[in-house]
Amino acid sequence: MTVESTDGAESPDEAGSAAAADEVALVARAVGGDRAALDEVIRLLQDPLYRLALRMAWRPADAEDAVQEILIRVVTRLATWRAEAKLLTWAYRIGVNYLLNLRRQTPQEARQLSLDEFRDDLADGLAEADYQGPEAALLAEEVRLSCTQAVLQCLERGERIAFVLSDVFELSSADAAWILEVSPAAYRKRLERARRRIRAFMDSTCGLVNPEAFCRCARRVPKAVAIGRVDPDRPVFTAHPVSASGRGVAEAAVQLSRLHDAAAVLRAHPDYAAPQSKVDAIGALLRSGRFPLLE
Repeated sequence: MTVESTDGAESPDEAGSAAAADEVALVARAVGGDRAALDEVIRLLQDPLYRLALRMAWRPADAEDAVQEILIRVVTRLATWRAEAKLLTWAYRIGVNYLLNLRRQTPQEARQLSLDEFRDDLADGLAEADYQGPEAALLAEEVRLSCTQAVLQCLERGERIAFVLSDVFELSSADAAWILEVSPAAYRKRLERARRRIRAFMDSTCGLVNPEAFCRCARRVPKAVAIGRVDPDRPVFTAHPVSASGRGVAEAAVQLSRLHDAAAVLRAHPDYAAPQSKVDAIGALLRSGRFPLLE
């Protein structure tokens, strides 16, 4: 899909104070050829942009490919940043535009699976009791993290990114509207559609949100393992590296235990880190002369 655009879209309300002097100085040094400054810019942006890509692309392998492309686009356009927004907010705009127009579909997108169909899918094969086998707690958490990723894929991309920016990344409406290049009113309308659909699904389906709902992560484990959505030997989300100063699986679970609304369940993921191998590859590409660096 193409990003909706508004001519002369206003910068975020916080832009005046958001573009801190140290960010401006750092970017100036990077644009001027300081490799250490460029590496610092990449370090600041790599994990947030990876988490954005992961929420939109679902699978880590696809998110890794996407963040590599996004970071290259960000760095090669760095000279165009005019401090109209925070550096990360500006980078999100580039990342969102790339992700919304990505030709590759996620499996859920390819199946065009609706939230109603996904609810039926979760009900099929749900065990009568919690799974008690090896690594029961870890596998239940893997089911939760995988399921909340899948829920987002049932939204069309415009609604998905609106929900992710606001209710997962907790950006202001002004910032999110600026990232999407739409008016704040148009953004709020899109966000409310996404919220309404997510709330209805989670309230009718997810026992973490509504104790009366039918689905329980621990009861979904046997079916998820049987159909290959969860691999006990190679968990995707519970074993994923996290940022050095970010929250891990346990911290996210503790946060979730205190909050039981739909947005909190989808937000309570670890602070995943971009794979260092991909980051190193980006640095090598930028130094290879293949890209017109900072032009």
